[in-house]
Order: sequence, then C-alpha cells, then structure tokens
Amino acid sequence: MQFGLCYFPTHYGMAPGELAAAAEERGFESLLFCEHTHIPVSRKSPYPGGGELPKMYAHTYDPFVACTAAAAATRRLKVGTGVCLVVERDPITTAKEVASVDRLSGGRFLFGVGAGWNREEMANHGTDARVRMSILRERVEAMRSIWTAEEAEYHGDYVNFDPIWSYPKPIQSPLPVLVGGMGPTVEDRIIDFGDGWLAQDVTSENLDAFRDRVAKLQRRVTEAGRDAVEISLFAASSKQEMIERYAAAGVDRCLFLLPDGDDSEVTGKLDRLAERVF
Repeated sequence: MQFGLCYFPTHYGMAPGELAAAAEERGFESLLFCEHTHIPVSRKSPYPGGGELPKMYAHTYDPFVACTAAAAATRRLKVGTGVCLVVERDPITTAKEVASVDRLSGGRFLFGVGAGWNREEMANHGTDARVRMSILRERVEAMRSIWTAEEAEYHGDYVNFDPIWSYPKPIQSPLPVLVGGMGPTVEDRIIDFGDGWLAQDVTSENLDAFRDRVAKLQRRVTEAGRDAVEISLFAASSKQEMIERYAAAGVDRCLFLLPDGDDSEVTGKLDRLAERVF
C-alpha cells in the first residue's frame, strides 16, 4: 500500500513547493492537486458533498503550475492531478503541459483525469455536459497519440487534427492515466483509455460493494489481455481499520485530503497522518 496526499492548492494555503518538500520529508509517496478553472456564481449545479461549496474550489492555482513547483522542490515524490478536468481543456495544449511536467520531474507525473460535476463550469468552456464522457475519452486518446507518435493525428467527433509535431514527449511510457469517478460506467472508461482508477466516496458502508467492483474490473482487465490496473482512493480514511479494509478490497494507494489552511495547520495534519500510517 502506498500513501499519498491530495490537496486544493490555494493562494491562501500552504505553497505547493513547500507542501511537497514537507510531504517527501515525511515519507509520503505522492501528492495530487485538484483543479477548477473557475466557479460560476450560479449554484444550479449542487455541490456533491452537500451544503455550501467550500471556499477552496474557487481559489486554486493551475494544477500544472502547482505540480511544477512541487516537482522542483522534491526528488522522489510523485506529483499529479486529482483530477484534471480534461473536458474543459484543449487536448493539444494539455498534452504538452503533461509531457513538460513529466520531463521536468524526471518521470514522476500521475495524470488523474475526470469530467467534473459543475455543468455551468463546463458550459463556460463550450462543453455540452450531455456528451462530456465522450469528449473525455477522445481528448485522452488524442493526448496519448501526441505523447507517443512522432507525427500525431486524431480524428473523432469532438477532437480532430491532422498530423502534428509536438515535443517534448513524456519520460514515462505509457504515462499513467488514472480515471476518476464513481459512476456506473467508469469501469468502461478505465478499460478504454485508463491505467488506473482514482476512486472516491468509499465509506465503511459501501466498501464491500466497492471491493466487488474492483474485483470485477480486474477480471475485465485480465480478459482484455492487460495487466492489473492500479487502484487509488481519493480522500481516504487514515484509520488503521479502514486502511486494512481498503487493502483487502484491492486498493493500492490511499490519498489523504489535506485542509486548505495555513502552513501550521497543514503541517500539523501531515505530522498526524505520518504518525498514523508509517
């Protein structure tokens, strides 16, 4: 079991580079940054967590800028997105950002991807929420072509470009794509274009059902002639009993969510987590 962290990198919170250095010093394996390009003033899309949307959602740094700062401050820590809202991004530009961070970090990038939940946010980027899963698939497939082909091209319903040159290429091949989400078809997306599952909202009450989903997913992966995919859990519990249950359910990486407070609050949480899990 690997133990990592997830964090909303806000301008009022602990700086990404300082947090990364502190995480590496305490033995954590990875640090994933969350993304929202903006938050619409409209609240038509309800916050999945219920109640008012936390302040941090509207105050995040760009995740690739945060990852670069984190990578520059560390030597071993894996850095990544948890998740990058690919349906709100140009795939050619995003492919270059991913490859650039992977190069500059020495091959330490984890690309968590997702379609998001805020329909007004998507609409501001010109994305029709009704087809966001198809857009997500095509954009990831297009980026894989850019990362691997000398003359990449892609022709789909939502992404279309003739042969291009785009460098640098990532160090990692394949570069790990962790598919976020808990919907009924997320396993299909993992099979289609993912290297792992970035799951969330797994509680004591639904952990047995999640274990069954993981087992079924791994069987499907094997039947497709692939190696087992990596299972990561966003906002995992740090209780020892739960960690043991996660491991039994097939989870490979627990990601603990840090608060969006000042340096002392965040490092205090880091210390308590380190004492509990290491």
